[in-house]
Amino acid sequence: MPPRAFRVIAVQPHWRATDFTSAAAFRAWMRAQLEAARPHVAPDRPTLVVLTELNGLPLVLRGGGWALGLRTFERVAGALFVSRLPRTLPVLLRERVSPVRALQLADSAANTALYLHTCRDLAREYGVYLCCGSAPSPRYRRRGRTLEREPGVLTNQTVLLAPDGTLIGAADKVYLTPDEEAGGVDLTPGRLGDLRVFPTPVGDLGVAISLDAFRLDVIAHLDARGCTVLLQPDANGAPWTGYEGLPPDPAHPRDQPEAWLESSWAVTARQQGIRYAVNPMVVGNLLDLTFDGQSAITGPPDEAPQPRSYVMTAPRPGFLALAPWVEDGPSPHLRAVGRQLAAHSGHPRENAYVTTVLHADLTLPATTLKPSAPTEHERALQALLDGHARPPRRVPWALLGLVALAYALWRKR
Repeated sequence: MPPRAFRVIAVQPHWRATDFTSAAAFRAWMRAQLEAARPHVAPDRPTLVVLTELNGLPLVLRGGGWALGLRTFERVAGALFVSRLPRTLPVLLRERVSPVRALQLADSAANTALYLHTCRDLAREYGVYLCCGSAPSPRYRRRGRTLEREPGVLTNQTVLLAPDGTLIGAADKVYLTPDEEAGGVDLTPGRLGDLRVFPTPVGDLGVAISLDAFRLDVIAHLDARGCTVLLQPDANGAPWTGYEGLPPDPAHPRDQPEAWLESSWAVTARQQGIRYAVNPMVVGNLLDLTFDGQSAITGPPDEAPQPRSYVMTAPRPGFLALAPWVEDGPSPHLRAVGRQLAAHSGHPRENAYVTTVLHADLTLPATTLKPSAPTEHERALQALLDGHARPPRRVPWALLGLVALAYALWRKR
């Protein structure tokens, strides 16, 4: 069989809280990313577009634009939980989850449908293979024409789509950061054994969302299953030129760009089975949360001999494409710039991050892998996309409570 020649595209977008306060605003923000990628879509070969981590998380703000004036994500989430109490409280009590997880689960059916249908429509319209980034997602099973949600579960999940809009597969993030655990957005960790590799015309795709790409057991698992192109959607919730949030030695913290060399770049520099990696990163201040980074596409050093690297690190081969940071210079100066860009800094440069699109043309031998059978969850998502099943219907707990109260008062009379 002939080798696979294809193009990969990494989109580095800039998000704002207002992009998520309505379905129309979210669709427009997602479409803008595909429009930015459009000039780089190859007319003569398949194209894979990779979007960023947690680009569906802020959908919890949908319908809550009135709360953005509270300025912090924690305050806004608290206000939305209270304002949606008829929906959030039953989930909290019935499924024994935290308020922040209950807030997300209460509207997860509508937000999951919006997210998936938006991505499906974009994959079809632009004719691309699409890694949708990731979003907080329940696990579903199909029951007739209705999807049933696994109680209490909410993972950080990537969905992969073909150019005709069909589902290729889904993957959950295994290793969560402290901001994703209890006390943060409170997500459910995925299971390492559930990660699979998806053979496609744009590579044998393995997904390692953000922190997963730093973990040797995740990389070894995907490598052993034949991964040739690693997808690392990312949302780094800190100033890029500060110190890493997860130092291996708290007494000797490293610069974030230095730590990032242990993910995609290190994976492809080893020259094992995983030949290429695509690592898009979102930028922008979301209320009081800061997101920044440098997106990259990496490959074998002999295919990218030009020395270059993230700011604050020494140039090296292996970067097929690399987003610039806001500026270059000595580390103390860049740390100061990072603080100026950060949320609520009050500096004129606040939120002035770089947006860009990267692309690279890649070639791989024909795949020898066979697609694995879809999981129950993937079959449920495909049924949702096909219109053969609908999300779980919202139970009118408030109305049922009023009926029960009226009945009790009537009996008392």
